[in-house]
Amino acid sequence: MINTANGRFQRVSLRARVTLLAAFCVAGVVGVVSLGAYMTVSTNLDDQLNLGLRQRADAAVNAPRVNTDVTQIPGAFLAAGDVRIGLLTDDGKMLYPQGTVAPPSSSGDLEVARGQRTENLWNDTRSGFRVISVQYEDGRAMVIAQSMKPLETTLGKLSVVLFVISGIGVLVAAAAGTAVARTGLRPVQRLTEATERVAMTGDLRPIPVTGDDELARLTQRFNAMLGAVADSQERQRRLVADAGHELRTPLTSMRTNLELLLASERPDLPTLSEQDKAEINADVRAQLDELTTLIGDLVELAREDAPQVVHEPVDLVEVVERALDRARRRAPGDVRFDVRLQPWSLLGDSSALERAVLNLLDNAVKFSPADGVVRLELRQVGDGSVALEVADSGPGIADDDLPHVFERFYRSSEARTLPGSGLGLAIVKQAAERHGGAAYAGRAPEGGALFTLRLPGRP
Repeated sequence: MINTANGRFQRVSLRARVTLLAAFCVAGVVGVVSLGAYMTVSTNLDDQLNLGLRQRADAAVNAPRVNTDVTQIPGAFLAAGDVRIGLLTDDGKMLYPQGTVAPPSSSGDLEVARGQRTENLWNDTRSGFRVISVQYEDGRAMVIAQSMKPLETTLGKLSVVLFVISGIGVLVAAAAGTAVARTGLRPVQRLTEATERVAMTGDLRPIPVTGDDELARLTQRFNAMLGAVADSQERQRRLVADAGHELRTPLTSMRTNLELLLASERPDLPTLSEQDKAEINADVRAQLDELTTLIGDLVELAREDAPQVVHEPVDLVEVVERALDRARRRAPGDVRFDVRLQPWSLLGDSSALERAVLNLLDNAVKFSPADGVVRLELRQVGDGSVALEVADSGPGIADDDLPHVFERFYRSSEARTLPGSGLGLAIVKQAAERHGGAAYAGRAPEGGALFTLRLPGRP
């Protein structure tokens, strides 16, 4: 984030942050390298200057002397061109060649002339010279000064070159960072655009996936999420459409009966007999029961459609026994139950499993004859799962109906005259699949229908 003029912080985009990070990293590396190069070259040039001064001082001290009219002077006086050279006596007097400028001196040079030191090397900041003084003879010191301007010029040019190269490196790094950010963040931009498209239009089309990197896998997971949302919406639309279709018939019939009852109360219309009124009342009550059952099944399906984590320990025998007690209370007195149960436990939703078992039992009771037997068996099978079988002694399931019995609102021709919503077996299948199992329909050895619920777990 950056601080704006009004004091508020504005968030910097990810692309800008990648560009700035690349530029800062390169700037740091180039800065450290440039500083190291500058210091190395500066130290080497400085050492070379000191070495040159010492060599010149040694050569001047050991050079043959030249006789003049007054005294003997070092021969180096005659060869000095780019340096200033002179002899410093112990009383502070400087002897130097005529027509030249005397080299600068300091108290340290005077100590060398007096024999207190063997060498003195220093920089004269006022004149810009580096000065060295060595012992020449008793009471004298050879003083040589060389200008530092060439050294400073070289270092100045080097600093300019390093600065220009560093700037170019930072610009190239920023451009490369921008290109990398634009290329690398293109899948993220597509995800952002897809999210905005979904939020604005509800369009759940998948995003094209390119490559096999982390962003590609993120796009695949996002497409899987879009597919799950699309499937959920399709199930909701189908459920609403089917529910509307199923609700229309009992509501229309109930409205007709109620209008007929209200019309019979008008003085100008013929009245209904008590028998007709009783039949209409019974029909209305039956339709209310059918609506109540249908709405309850729709609520159960909606609850099952919701994503829930199922991890509660469940004793399947207890679940089956509770469902069996409820089914016995609902069944006619002449229908018998043949029950064989083996212990079994699993992780799941006990209420959903109980509802599924109860739906199977109610379905078996509904299609069993007056003195029929409903067989309920819970047994372990070879693949480490359990099979819950519910069989009746009714007419069985026609071949054309077998592939559709678990579909929502599907009712066979034989079942259309019987009470029910057409959702019971759909709830059974959905509960089985939510627990990692499956539901099957077939024919029982008794001749009726056989429904099998396969569930994982352990004895």
